[in-house]
Amino acid sequence: MSGDMLKTQDLRQEMSSWRRDFHRHPELGFEEHRTSARVAELLEGFGLEVHRGVGGTGVVGVLQRGNGPASIGLRADMDALPIVEQNQFGHRSRHDGVMHACGHDGHTTMLLGAAKHLAENGEFSGRAVFIFQPAEEHGKGGPAMIADGLFEQFPVDAVYGMHNMPGMAVGTFATRAGAMMASEALFEIEIAGRGGHAAMPHHGVDAIVVGAQIVNALQTIVSRKLDPGNNGVVSVTEFITDGQRNVLPGRATLKGDARALNRQVNGEIERKMRQIVAGICAAHDVTATVSYETVFEVTMNAAGPTDRAANNARVLVGQGNVDADCAPVLGSEDFAHMALARPGCFIFAGNGTEGAHARPLHSANYDFNDALLTLGSSYWVRLVEQELPAESL
Repeated sequence: MSGDMLKTQDLRQEMSSWRRDFHRHPELGFEEHRTSARVAELLEGFGLEVHRGVGGTGVVGVLQRGNGPASIGLRADMDALPIVEQNQFGHRSRHDGVMHACGHDGHTTMLLGAAKHLAENGEFSGRAVFIFQPAEEHGKGGPAMIADGLFEQFPVDAVYGMHNMPGMAVGTFATRAGAMMASEALFEIEIAGRGGHAAMPHHGVDAIVVGAQIVNALQTIVSRKLDPGNNGVVSVTEFITDGQRNVLPGRATLKGDARALNRQVNGEIERKMRQIVAGICAAHDVTATVSYETVFEVTMNAAGPTDRAANNARVLVGQGNVDADCAPVLGSEDFAHMALARPGCFIFAGNGTEGAHARPLHSANYDFNDALLTLGSSYWVRLVEQELPAESL
């Protein structure tokens, strides 16, 4: 165990108390009023310069030590999900239908623990910027903070993020240079057919038949229209019509989700989708409209910050517990917007391999592992002290 782990071990009980309080009181994106107020209150108590209301409910804490010219941004997300929690432990959600099912309660707590330790014992010279972001699950919080002048008001040389990963052992980390997580685009296809009687389909154009052909054809985008070396996923998740028991629908709406690991592939998916929809609708003599909105960009890790993040983790947990070239994940992450604005690195930290700690993110019976709190805060502490060396103090 490193010295940094020993120093932050004293914070474990306090961090667990913070984390469980956040878990009991989850809030959805841009509604994190209690959470952000508590974060700001704690940061002020630690002696940081605190800025509230950045990008809506975002909070930024600034800690300056010495005359070092460098600066580093550390980001945690605060929002919860619209899920009814199934756990029965004492810190389960008190807000029906809202739950910290992704571990943002833990992410917020780990960064608070690091801020407290660094304020009291930090050995660094420069500026550490602690970014507590709202609305990650919407993909809107990062852009909102950036649009509100985050990096103009608090310039940083590099920005770092972390996410717990169920199924990975506590004490392990994983990251990679380049595409770490996928973009996410939401699409909606509105088909205008011609409804009619179920017994006389020849008098109309059944929107279900048209929609079904489109659903099947969309699967050929990835399997037959993209370079097999490029990853992508196209999923239709909703099929809505105005049909009845004996009424053929005249309208159908298809909604779904597309993922890609680079912008070019995302653009190609959109282009092929529009082509397929236009072709099938032309064959049936009907019309359709397509909307395609990229909500999350690709999370792209810069080489320099990724090398430094991996080295920091190796010192903390040992060479064999850090995978610095992990496979990319086709989930999406709002940190992508910050990594586009500044060089950055996003890293996974193991949440555990048993029980609620190993259940998938966004599950109603998931829980963040308090055993990760000390390790995660120690990672942040070491990263600041590594990136902002104290020689110039």
